Amino acid sequence: MSLNANSADVAFTFKGGMLPMTVMELTSADPERIRRQLAGKLSQSPAFFQHTPVVLSVEKLDEPHLALERICAVCRDHKLLPVAVRGGAEPIRQSAWALGLGWFAPVEEGRARALETVAPLNEPEGDDIKPATAVSVTTRLYRGTVRSGQQVSAAGSDLIVIGAVNAGAEVLAAGSIHVYGALRGRALAGIHGNTQAGIYCRELEAELLSVAGNYKRLEDIDSQLLGRAAEVHFIKEQLEIKPLE
Repeated sequence: MSLNANSADVAFTFKGGMLPMTVMELTSADPERIRRQLAGKLSQSPAFFQHTPVVLSVEKLDEPHLALERICAVCRDHKLLPVAVRGGAEPIRQSAWALGLGWFAPVEEGRARALETVAPLNEPEGDDIKPATAVSVTTRLYRGTVRSGQQVSAAGSDLIVIGAVNAGAEVLAAGSIHVYGALRGRALAGIHGNTQAGIYCRELEAELLSVAGNYKRLEDIDSQLLGRAAEVHFIKEQLEIKPLE
């Protein structure tokens, strides 16, 4: 009997996706230190702590064992929802699974596997050697307004939107994002970790801006930049937003 013989029997389908996810990069394994810092963050940006799913990155910790259950409890006490762990030794991976969390390989390990699949280029010799330049192979062009509830993505390239991005809409790109209109929704550039990506828009009113997983919400943006043409880059371990000249 074919699995597709009766559509009423189909309860779900698997689909690939690029869901935006906040990474909480731990530099301390002490649950109480984490609790104190979260309490301070909660007082500064209460809107962020509204059952936000987070991935706990433990790549910077030299800890073969971790009080993962206590750390997760601290997060939940502050309305953050841990959904997965990234990095860590085998005991940490087993602990994540035991707590019903997912587990991701460390970023560098994932990048190394991806690089292994790329064939090396033939190298020029002698006078033919020229300085390397970064070139975007492809660009996705989207014409029209990205409406509330809609998501437009460019999984392997830059994204250009000839129109506006409404509140409640989302645009994502592996490279940079260019919006030739008002940006009122969520824009996530460099979704695979490209810190050289940027966001450019004609009118900045974004609910959320993110470059390589580093984000700012509307309440964190200087009010003098709102409503203006702006560009966003990841510089010196933080997002820098400035007028687009």
